[in-house]
Amino acid sequence: MTIAFNKLEVRVRLAAIRANYRLLCSRGSRIIGVIKADAYGHGLTEVASALAKEGCDTFAVGTVEEGAVLRRHLAAKGLTSRILVLLGPIEPDDYPPLWEHSLLPLIGSFRQLEALARQAARLGKGLDISLKFDTGMARLGFGAEDLPRLLDRLREAPLVRPVMISSHLATADQPMSVDYLMTQAERFSYALTCLSAAGYTLEANLANSAGILGHPSVHHQSQRAGIALYGANPFAGTAWEHLGRGLAPAMTVRTRIASVHALPKGGCISYGCTYTAERDMRVAIVAVGYADAYSRSLAGKGAQMLIAGRRAPVIGRVCMQLTACDVTEIPDARPGEWATLLGGEGPLAISPEELASWWGSISYEVFCLLGMNRRVYI
Repeated sequence: MTIAFNKLEVRVRLAAIRANYRLLCSRGSRIIGVIKADAYGHGLTEVASALAKEGCDTFAVGTVEEGAVLRRHLAAKGLTSRILVLLGPIEPDDYPPLWEHSLLPLIGSFRQLEALARQAARLGKGLDISLKFDTGMARLGFGAEDLPRLLDRLREAPLVRPVMISSHLATADQPMSVDYLMTQAERFSYALTCLSAAGYTLEANLANSAGILGHPSVHHQSQRAGIALYGANPFAGTAWEHLGRGLAPAMTVRTRIASVHALPKGGCISYGCTYTAERDMRVAIVAVGYADAYSRSLAGKGAQMLIAGRRAPVIGRVCMQLTACDVTEIPDARPGEWATLLGGEGPLAISPEELASWWGSISYEVFCLLGMNRRVYI
């Protein structure tokens, strides 16, 4: 059980996630909702329920444990959705739950395949799997050179039933790297062709969010939608930014102002005295810090918060539970009022990409880390 000691509030608009799903469905065929890592910090079961209402019938989680939690949640609602486990089984204890909870694991190594075959033989019960191929990400998956041995082993293990083939694009969100994407697509098609020639009928998925929005040539029977579901544009800051138009961020993060006081010219604030006031100032001390996953690296990087409808620059070092902002030009900034770290209303709202740029990171990390705080669904 997590006990929330902070004042931070993560507000998640499930209607925005549903709208993003509909937009993605208009761009591609069957959309798999990627809700790994607690739905990128938006809430595993809550997001799954929202997507199910839009007709999503396949979800992708990260781990077997996450898949088991999701299966129990869906079963309680009378739903029999497919659950794809992207990391597949890692530890010995991960194998039995695949059968117990009817999970569809990605299998990308002979070690996994052999362990599955042994477990299936012990149970006398088959299991559907997705074959994971490494086409250029160099993380997990079989390679083209493994195909002869893989086909032999699959014939020897009839209870292990491939029904899907998957791979992951490394550069789909980089308009200047289309050649690399197409090389991956060709490698994927080769593996699919070899498996089809061997008699396997497989549902193929290669496209991620950027692939769905920008690369229809790599669409197959299904596509895996991740970051775009949550309203972040995978093409933000590129020449293809327009392809993500219409995506609506679902997460807003806000907290309370703890104090507002004067900082005279020449005065320093926060640890290390890294910030010195160049004029008489008014500062707000906001109840958030790196203990709340608001990164210490934001100090001195141009980060801002939204206070009383205006932008307030972050000044000095981010502390464990407190951060200072310059509110000299914001007379309505008062103790007890909200300070918004992410999102907000109107044209000054802080976008996921903007916060990530100050952070020196990407929107994925912003969502996953801030989403570990107390969530409210609106």
